[in-house]
This record gives sequence, C-alpha cells and structure tokens, in this order.
Amino acid sequence: MELRHLRYFVAVAEELNFRRAAERLHIGQPPLSIQIRALEEEVGAVLLERTKRKVSLTEPGQRFLLRAREILAAARDATDEARRAARGELGVLRVGFTSSLPYASTLPDLLHAYRGRYPEVELQLKEMFTVDQLTAIANGSLDVGLVRYVGGELPAGVLVREIGSDPLCLFLNADHPLAGRSSVGFTELAGEGFISFPVGVGTGLPDILRGLCRRAGFEPRIVQTAREATTQVALAGAGLGIALLPAPLSCIRLPRVRFVPVSDEGARFGLSVALPAGGGSPLVSAFVQVLDGLGGGAQAEANR
Repeated sequence: MELRHLRYFVAVAEELNFRRAAERLHIGQPPLSIQIRALEEEVGAVLLERTKRKVSLTEPGQRFLLRAREILAAARDATDEARRAARGELGVLRVGFTSSLPYASTLPDLLHAYRGRYPEVELQLKEMFTVDQLTAIANGSLDVGLVRYVGGELPAGVLVREIGSDPLCLFLNADHPLAGRSSVGFTELAGEGFISFPVGVGTGLPDILRGLCRRAGFEPRIVQTAREATTQVALAGAGLGIALLPAPLSCIRLPRVRFVPVSDEGARFGLSVALPAGGGSPLVSAFVQVLDGLGGGAQAEANR
C-alpha cells in the first residue's frame, strides 16, 4: 500500500464521484477505479458501495477514511519537518561563547536576531574557554563557537574566522597613579604586577599580555592568577595588581575599580566564529548567516 493509494481513496470518499475524483487527481477514471479495487483487495474489505446512481462509503470505508486522512496528514507533517530541518529551522543548536562576550552587544544582538528568525530551534548555550570550544567542536559535542582565538594550531576539522575585535583596557585600583589617565602605553608598566589567567586555562590573553610587555622591553610580573575575568576585575579593584582585559568588561561597576585604554598598537582581542571545517549542519549554516547579517553593526561595536 502506497500513499498515493490513500490519496486516491480520500479523493473518491470526499467527492463520492469517480469522475470528479479523477479530475481532482489529474488521472483517468478507469485507472482510478482499478486502483481503488486493488486497495480494497489489499485491505480485505469493501470500502465503497457503487451503483449506477451514486457512490457511498461503507462502515469499513468510513473508518478507513479517518485513518487515511491521519496518515496523509502525518506524511505531510513529516515532509514539512524534514524540509524545515534542512533549512535550519528545527532542531537543537549547541553554541559556545567566551566569558567576556555577554558584556558586549555582539552576543545579545546575535541571540536576539537568531531567536526572532528561528524561534523553534532549541538553543543550548555553553560558556567555555576558547581552547575547550575548539576541542568540543572537533569531537562533535559543540556545533559552533564564539571564540577569542589568537593563533596557534587548530584541532583537525575546525575552522576559525575572525568577525571583529575588542580593544584592551587596564583594570586597576582607583588610587593607582595611572587611574586617571585617558590611555596608557606598556612602556609605563615595567614595574607593575599583573593579574592574569592561569597558564593553560585556554584563553589567549596571557600570550597577548606577554607580547605587549616584551615589545615594551620587559617581562610581565604575574602577582595573581584567576580563572574568571570578573574575579580579576575585583582583585584589581582591591589593589592586588593590574588586569589586562577586553574593553566590554568596563561595564562592570565595582567600588575602587578604574579602567584605562591601552594605547599600544595591536592591543586588541580578536573575536572569531569557530565551526566544523565542512560548514556543519544546516543549523550551523543558518546561525552563521544571521551572524554575518549583523556584520556591520557587530563589527562597529567590536571596533569601538
């Protein structure tokens, strides 16, 4: 039994006229009659009473009609869901992001735009360090990531594309001599102690800090480490050292904390999208399309 047999039967059952049903189905009347008889033989019951004057449903035919309509409706729904899934409109999308992103407009704007366009996709958001996101994309436990990639070897099968960057700022205690400055160069920081992320935690900021210090002629002196950027801001406010962090974190308002932009060329922290090298699923493709659609505004915000 095929779906077309059910469509033929439903058409005849609704028209109660073989000629009109054949016209509706765009087939000849004799082939339609043959198909209905074959269906009845397969079912093992007479579904339609035929006389020269009229066609009517039998009791088995009425019951079969209800089920046939349900099956055809389910087939249409299945087809529609498959097509929507192929367009990235249905399913579960696992998105990673770094801890500094919620403080900038890029992530909220992206999620708002994506949710408005694809409301039936279930978003699973995971805050992760960049290196952990790259590993998760490589092993298939994450679909797409928003990462702070600063170079280095990528896991096999992972593609990274830069979409913007944020300027870096120094976060320090309000009583620090540099706290009132409009900007600071690293040549002025040779004697300072820095608060940084632990080595190997999976963010590129320690490498950027080391590079800026070396270009200024000295090695950074790390006096405190913390895994969370917000913790570093608080420790800087307590006077334990200076933290180098992305400018969007300047929206964190804590007592005794001040932030000063870094004037050195290249004092920026790139923002990239990471995804499977083959482009990933339709869900990933749709997500990246929304991200690219925000490109102008997101880039402008990131470059401020």
